[in-house]
Amino acid sequence: MRILRLATVDSTNLEAKRLAQSGERGPCWIVSAEQTAGKGRLGRAWVSEPGNFYGTLLWPTIAPLTAISQISFVAALAVHETATKFSGGAAISLKWPNDCLLDAAKFCGILCESLGNGLVAIGIGINIAHVPERLSYQVARLGNATVESVFKQLQLSLSKNLEIWNDGNGFDRIREGWMQRCPHIGTKISVDGQGGTFTGLGLDGALLLQLPGGVVKTIYAGDLRVEYQTKQ
Repeated sequence: MRILRLATVDSTNLEAKRLAQSGERGPCWIVSAEQTAGKGRLGRAWVSEPGNFYGTLLWPTIAPLTAISQISFVAALAVHETATKFSGGAAISLKWPNDCLLDAAKFCGILCESLGNGLVAIGIGINIAHVPERLSYQVARLGNATVESVFKQLQLSLSKNLEIWNDGNGFDRIREGWMQRCPHIGTKISVDGQGGTFTGLGLDGALLLQLPGGVVKTIYAGDLRVEYQTKQ
């Protein structure tokens, strides 16, 4: 698989988009030592100083557009598997829709974007050398790893899980694996301020929120809040 290594870039996802527009069909990794305009979900900035991992896999797929959002769960499983190799016994878990936690603190960001023409950008940032400051929630890093060791394992894990996903045909296995690694299922949560019980994932990856009256609401996008996100 082609690997494009950069010293600096505005965003590895943006570089993937530029490559796609110039004719690159993938699969291709874009990895940068730093990003000057890294971005996360919901348009948030992603602090990207040298020493952490910043990469995007430009991936070709024949999956229907409705299944593209499933790739964030594929990527989360791959990050979980990767981080477990370097966690030193710390608990690795997943949070809907695409956060990865180390001892209940966020250490990774995932941003998957459809680029059209059967291409998707799978962006992943992993804290290794340092963590962002002045955030409203707890953060962590994989202190027992190096950028290269994390990338080597991530390549293997993501390729394996994309093969399982199989353009959406194997999402049932991805979904089950994800739920096994999410400690918030069955607990009280809130999504964009609406409280209820997280009962699991729908067959398409939607969050199932049981409201106090018993009605189950299907949620496809939103900001899920759990207790770890409020600093003590």
